[in-house]
Amino acid sequence: MIGGLGVGELSIILCIVVVLFGAGRLAGIGSGLGRGISNFKKEVDTGKAEGKKAVEHKEEEEV
Repeated sequence: MIGGLGVGELSIILCIVVVLFGAGRLAGIGSGLGRGISNFKKEVDTGKAEGKKAVEHKEEEEV
């Protein structure tokens, strides 16, 4: 059970989504979502690295 929904309810929801969007469009949505998550992770990692560099640079200026 996910969030109070059983297997039957989830399968009905999945069927409705496939009928509304079509299988091909769902694949495109899934790949776009995956690329978005991947880009988000890269930007977060880049931001953390830049933040560390800024802190190190600030500490060097204080010395």
